[in-house]
Amino acid sequence: MIIALEGEVVHKEPTLIHLKLPTGITYLVHISLNCSAAIDGKSVKLHTTQIFKEDNQSLYGFVERDEKEIFDRVIRITGIGPSTALAICSTFKPEDFAAAVMAQDVTAIKGVPGIGPKSAKRLLVELGDFNLQSEAATGAGASRHEAALALESLGFKKERIQKVLATCKAETTEALIKEALKKLT
Repeated sequence: MIIALEGEVVHKEPTLIHLKLPTGITYLVHISLNCSAAIDGKSVKLHTTQIFKEDNQSLYGFVERDEKEIFDRVIRITGIGPSTALAICSTFKPEDFAAAVMAQDVTAIKGVPGIGPKSAKRLLVELGDFNLQSEAATGAGASRHEAALALESLGFKKERIQKVLATCKAETTEALIKEALKKLT
């Protein structure tokens, strides 16, 4: 399985590139609009997901690891294919998508081409515990996670906690809990 590629961009369209490796092999790689905007030079390194089907195999490339994580997680949901997952990555920046999922924002998810109200609700249910790894590694992500656990232990519902925490501005665990408690009560 191909997990990353680094090479020269020999052809670029809004949602695909031809990436020539130093060995001379050129790959067609599908990319999101956000990824396309981030590719500004001739040389690029992409994190990739390779998908095999009966009649073809495709490569999907991402400059940001978080975008790849979203793509990989979303394509596991029944009824959501690579095209729709790429549309999600084109519509949202990774942190915006994570915030929309945490806030259970059906309207934002419906804004993705190809996703209607039922698919948006199902997607939010399936991704209920979604959290970006890089966000969890930062102090702010860890603080939000700790605050969510503390609020759950106080008896608040997980969905409600996520919605409220998405609106909180504080950064430390203690400040997040205080701000969330004011909004929850």
